[in-house]
Amino acid sequence: MTPRAPHSPLADDILARLVRVYPEGGDPHRAGEMVAYMKGVAPFLGIRSPERRALSRTVLDGLTKPAEADCAAVALRCWALEEREYHYFAVDYLRRYVRVCSSAFLPVARHLVVTTSWWDTVDHLAAHVVGPLVAADAELAGVMDRWIDDDLWLARTALLHQLTYKERTDADRLFDYCLRRAVHPDFFIRKAIGWSLREYAKSDPGAVRAFVAAEGERLSPLSVREALKNL
Repeated sequence: MTPRAPHSPLADDILARLVRVYPEGGDPHRAGEMVAYMKGVAPFLGIRSPERRALSRTVLDGLTKPAEADCAAVALRCWALEEREYHYFAVDYLRRYVRVCSSAFLPVARHLVVTTSWWDTVDHLAAHVVGPLVAADAELAGVMDRWIDDDLWLARTALLHQLTYKERTDADRLFDYCLRRAVHPDFFIRKAIGWSLREYAKSDPGAVRAFVAAEGERLSPLSVREALKNL
């Protein structure tokens, strides 16, 4: 079930500004290049990241800090717009204000992960929205235990949600997730396995070396190569 955007005067203000300001910075030629690069996942306005962030500052200038309902309304309403830059705005907004969100926000994050899914939004949502939500409420780890066995993008999110945890990483859970999806044929899962291990290796290289030494034959060559890239 798609979550319904809560009533939010703040979101009304943001969306009104956003749909006025963003198109002014678009470039149709660049938009075509972006669509091709992102494999046609969504149409684009054609705004480069630095210019988009500058436009976002204009959109948010003078507005108040949101509550959780405002974050949900902004994200869901941005996701209902076609052009990908609006989704990027939502991801940036959630990254900035995820600390005002409780565990009740996870269904909204799930909707964003599984809707118009591609790595450009999923990876940021995994590491910088879902990850902080789980870190703040240990009971949500059980949801990750279900997501790892779900569809491609939920599984990738589960693999990457601890990406910024460093020494706080639950290594047993991470290694278990890697083995549970080790035979998955998709590049994005195999890459995520290697990436999550490589990132954890910055905090505990010995643990990752030992894991790969013991279980490397069960992992894809891509996962192993990524995991050991900096070791």
